[in-house]
Amino acid sequence: MKIVTGFVVATLALLGPIGPAAAQEKYPSRPIDFICTWGTGGGADAMARQIGSLAQPVLGVALPVSNVPGASGNTGMAQLLASKPDGYTIAVYIQDTLMTIPMGLARYKVDDVEWVTRTQVADSFLFVKSDGPFKTSQDLFKHAQANPGKLRVAATGFGTVDDVTVRFLEKKGSKMTTVPYPKPGERYAAALGGHA
Repeated sequence: MKIVTGFVVATLALLGPIGPAAAQEKYPSRPIDFICTWGTGGGADAMARQIGSLAQPVLGVALPVSNVPGASGNTGMAQLLASKPDGYTIAVYIQDTLMTIPMGLARYKVDDVEWVTRTQVADSFLFVKSDGPFKTSQDLFKHAQANPGKLRVAATGFGTVDDVTVRFLEKKGSKMTTVPYPKPGERYAAALGGHA
């Protein structure tokens, strides 16, 4: 099964202040705060830092990245939505966070943010320790079917693509338990340490 996950950068205002103020101030004239809605060490963090370093020479200002993980990316989104809509705060917004809106887990609507660009498409997948008991996906699914709910899946959070995948597999007869880890390093450590 292939699930496409799109990384998107969201911002409240693309062009900065509108009206008379726009004529008075060159945009950007100061650093742009770049919120990574996930923890350090994962794809969203790496992408934010890469975009920041590539954009700085073009824009002429720094884009310092701050990681604000939690609630499947919605803690960082809350910080973005609480910021002044002047174009000086942007955020990484990934499909895992977007999925929380139709699940009723987000406190905002898609229309509350302005979409600037899609920067990446990444596959979502399950992985296991190479020295573990599962050598194929069929080994994993057979074990899950024989032991419903016993396998723990380190996921990005409830309502995310990872969680929806686990729920889909349950409907197909392979029941596993989602364990949310908002920081990628924690997810990887849990899987490699045999905790999930």
